[in-house]
Amino acid sequence: MTTDIPTLPDLDSVLSWDTDDDQSVAFLRALAADAVQKVGNGHPGTAMSLAPAAYLLFNKIMNHDPGDPRWLGRDRFVLSAGHSSLTLYSQLFLCGYGLTMSDLQSFRTHGSLTPGHPEFGHTVGVETTTGPLGQGVATAVGMAMSERYEAGLFPGAPFAHRVWVIASDGDLQEGISGEASSLAGTQQLGHLNVIWDDNRISIEGDTQVAFTEDVAARYRAYGWDVHEVDMLADGDIDIRALHTAMILSANNTEKPSFIRMRTTIAWPAPNARATAKAHGSALGAEEVAAIKGELGLDPSESFAFDSELLVRIREALGSRTRVLRHNWDSNFAQWRVIHTESAALLDRLLVKGLPKGFDSGLPTYPAGGATSTRKASGQVINALAGKLPELWGGSADLAESNNTWINDSPSFLPYFSDTASPFGRNIHFGIREHAMGAALNGIALDGLTTPFGGTFLVFSDYMRGSVRLAALMQTDVTFVWSHDSIGLGEDGPTHQPVEHLWSLRAIPGLSIVRPADGNETAAAWVENIKRKSPVGLILSRQDLPHLAAAPSIIEQGVARGAYILEADPDPTVVILATGSEVSVALSAKAILNEQGINVQLVSMPCVEWFDEQAQEYRDEIIPPHITARVAVEAGATFGWYRFVGLKGQVVGLDHFGASASAPVLFKEFGITPDVVAAAALKSLNN
Repeated sequence: MTTDIPTLPDLDSVLSWDTDDDQSVAFLRALAADAVQKVGNGHPGTAMSLAPAAYLLFNKIMNHDPGDPRWLGRDRFVLSAGHSSLTLYSQLFLCGYGLTMSDLQSFRTHGSLTPGHPEFGHTVGVETTTGPLGQGVATAVGMAMSERYEAGLFPGAPFAHRVWVIASDGDLQEGISGEASSLAGTQQLGHLNVIWDDNRISIEGDTQVAFTEDVAARYRAYGWDVHEVDMLADGDIDIRALHTAMILSANNTEKPSFIRMRTTIAWPAPNARATAKAHGSALGAEEVAAIKGELGLDPSESFAFDSELLVRIREALGSRTRVLRHNWDSNFAQWRVIHTESAALLDRLLVKGLPKGFDSGLPTYPAGGATSTRKASGQVINALAGKLPELWGGSADLAESNNTWINDSPSFLPYFSDTASPFGRNIHFGIREHAMGAALNGIALDGLTTPFGGTFLVFSDYMRGSVRLAALMQTDVTFVWSHDSIGLGEDGPTHQPVEHLWSLRAIPGLSIVRPADGNETAAAWVENIKRKSPVGLILSRQDLPHLAAAPSIIEQGVARGAYILEADPDPTVVILATGSEVSVALSAKAILNEQGINVQLVSMPCVEWFDEQAQEYRDEIIPPHITARVAVEAGATFGWYRFVGLKGQVVGLDHFGASASAPVLFKEFGITPDVVAAAALKSLNN
């Protein structure tokens, strides 16, 4: 269905293509062969065959400005086929994004700007890290969702842009791309355009050995606008037919568009074309020389590009861009004058600022009560959402269970009803955890808003690839993972996470926060919003007693990852706990106090934030001279020995759970105050 998202001007339907364009493509193909040959490894074939398509996109179709790589009005380009990174690097070089011929010569070497797969934040012009197949397609879906949400957040603003993707056979075999493409069809993301490089070759040879379905029909079934472009008789891309398909795709704003583009891998290599060898190996000096002969280039020259031709290509792009930017800048200036409040919001989001007092008026949880942290998180989300219009998200069909619903806001859906709007703040991801994770990354990468997405902690396994990329790219994403332990009860071991906490803590750059009550949950959300880096928020199903500590102690302590919740004079044992086990540790402390043993009880909601603190603070929280230590957490124990040492004890769970109520399971599996107290005595005896 049509929405009131602004559309870009119609593109010229007549392709202007001359000898300069042919010559540029020839040089680009030779550069791909040269770069892989020099380093001795890589993926030359796809970059060679894709050169005309990428050149067409960057030089004739896409709106972008090499002089302003983060321009709000730019189209986003995602090379989902990240192994063909030279496809992107060569265009960044050609268009003038700052990559040099020297950078291409240092392809896949340490410290270069041209690593084996494109990396966001490392190379200017790379919109997202790609390489794990399927991730680019799914991330692009999130970018297109973001584009539409921003159209509602900033009415009338000239921010509308398209998202262009080049995907490989491998991308479309991965399940994540199917999840995301199905979601994109339901969402009718009309500014999303995917080009499938259908070359029928992967590492094991002809893809028909494993990939035989009618992919175009599958995308039609998803609700996409589908176009098919066959190759020319000689095996090269039919550039004019591809241009027509791109125009039709770009101007269909009712549906996402899918272009099946037949290619011959490594065209025009005389011997390596259409072979598996061309996918992931250097082609050899003789074959590279023969390729240059086929292209009409000097076989004796490597890394060549006619300097005068380069000037002409960049000037042609610059001329198109100057007209585009003049019109866009004029419209943008007028919009700022008319929409002063929206302009102020935009200015804040561009610098990733926060409004004064955004963290005031949050719900509080007085001692004596009990609330599940999933419920507290939902209440905090709604309090923050009233002050942060950039905050939005949803869940993998679990909004009522992990409390990821923003009240008084419609669903993010492409039709109007009492409960839906194309600009709503509540996203229905469906039961698609992996695609949800990638889409959240895409939303964050698109530039302005702050997304969150929820499921059960045990299903973080289903989305781990996307979570790992969030950590690698440092996207501003919150993964809301509820039902955090055997405490979820009767659903049993299939739904009860055991190894997940330390498995996720092992991902560099990802913060795992497991609050002990509603107050720690509120503090965790505030710190997360401030940090603007990926966080896994680990929440309980069951009610947890509210802590009695002063709010300021909890707020400051959570922000530092760990803090002293209760301490006796001259303690002889330290007890560390997270989440639901903090209340267990408090009861264990009372037992030990009755026996005359003084305890320092530490709540450690976030190991990663604690590790960032100065050694002086860490020694205050876990004094080095106190070697009697106990850690308690209802999950795998192995990661805790770093904190408790050789004389310490860990109370946890190194086996799967069972189907029973939470109180029964905690008792049966020995996560009780008595067991924790006994572990403390054992550590003291050690």
